[in-house]
Amino acid sequence: MFKISPVQDPALAENYAKLCGAKFEPALFMYAMTNTETGALMGISQFEILTDSGYIYDLKEIPDGKDFEAMFILGRQTMNFIDLCGPKKCYAKIDAGDEKLLRAIGFRAQGDTLICDMTGMFDGSHCAGHSH
Repeated sequence: MFKISPVQDPALAENYAKLCGAKFEPALFMYAMTNTETGALMGISQFEILTDSGYIYDLKEIPDGKDFEAMFILGRQTMNFIDLCGPKKCYAKIDAGDEKLLRAIGFRAQGDTLICDMTGMFDGSHCAGHSH
């Protein structure tokens, strides 16, 4: 089992980013996914919420991690939080994480970035368009 929690301690966030091979950005939000039994870090997301969109900079697992389903949940939880704050569009860096994972959570390429229209993704009104 695992839990996903916001990381508000800058020193801890910086350490988590380093462990996942991400560049720490203090101005961004961070979620950390940890193993509930051991407390070990499994992965992180770093993101921001703008007026009309969200942007995921990192959705990264620890180097020896191999839990696609858990990372899928971390990605969707990040997007759900962005959606709850208002924006219905979410963007991601093309190298924010594993390409297969980013596509599975709903992103599609648009030039040199990825985009996902989250309209209806989390309220059950339009799930058919957001399956993997």
